[in-house]
Amino acid sequence: MADFEGIAKAFIDHYYKTFDTPGGRGQLSALYQEQSMLTWEGQKLQGAAQIVNKLSSLPFQQCKHHVSTMDSQPAGQTGGIIVSVTGQLLVDGEQHPLKFSQVFQLMPSPQGSYYVLNDIFRLNYA
Repeated sequence: MADFEGIAKAFIDHYYKTFDTPGGRGQLSALYQEQSMLTWEGQKLQGAAQIVNKLSSLPFQQCKHHVSTMDSQPAGQTGGIIVSVTGQLLVDGEQHPLKFSQVFQLMPSPQGSYYVLNDIFRLNYA
C-alpha cells in the first residue's frame, strides 16, 4: 500500500497553497481531468475547464485557507485516496473566517501522479 497519508498531505498542501496564491486558481486545472466532478455548494460541474472556470470566478480576490483537520483513507483496488478536510477560510481581508469542509477523491494517473476525480466543497454556517 502506498503512503496514502503522505500523498494526501502533500496534495492538500499543494492544492490550498496554489488556490490561495493570486492568480493560482487557474493553475489548478492540472489537478483535474475531463471526468472530474466538482460539487460547490450544491452546484455540480464536470471537466477541468468548467471546474477551473468556477473556481476562478468566485467573488473574492484574496483567500487564505487554514486546515484544521485532514483525514485520509485508501479507496478501492485502483490506488485511489479519499481525503476529508475541515478548516477556516478568510477572504478579501475579512476579520471573521468562514468554516468549510471539503472532500477529495484522488486517483492515480498513468504518469505516476494523482488527479482529483471528485471534489465536494461546503461552507459550514452552523
